[in-house]
Amino acid sequence: MSVPANLKYTKEHEWVLIEGDQATIGITDFAQGELGDIVFVEIETVGQEIARDEVFGTVEAVKTVSDLFMPLSGNVLEKNAGLDNAPEAVNSDPYGDGWMIKIKMSNPAEVEQLLSADAYKELTGH
Repeated sequence: MSVPANLKYTKEHEWVLIEGDQATIGITDFAQGELGDIVFVEIETVGQEIARDEVFGTVEAVKTVSDLFMPLSGNVLEKNAGLDNAPEAVNSDPYGDGWMIKIKMSNPAEVEQLLSADAYKELTGH
């Protein structure tokens, strides 16, 4: 299981790449492995201000649908349109082509509440 050290993580298995006042968000390698084959990603929150811990979309696997939780409060700037035609990128490249949204953070101090790679590894037992 891959847990890149340059990212931050949530207990709900989202990863966050911080770049200035913006953040890219997706689900972790662990999460995609637990879900199985991803068949659909639904994100209809572009342009909306979403608070931390609120649902920003859903990911559908063969056997289940799972909510996607916002790790940081912010305005959703963009969704990964590539996932519309290739949702399996979440399985094959969760930290690259499988990213889900980009946001402009409204409360950068919330970053301090995210998990480090080591803390996330402890959480998942890997």
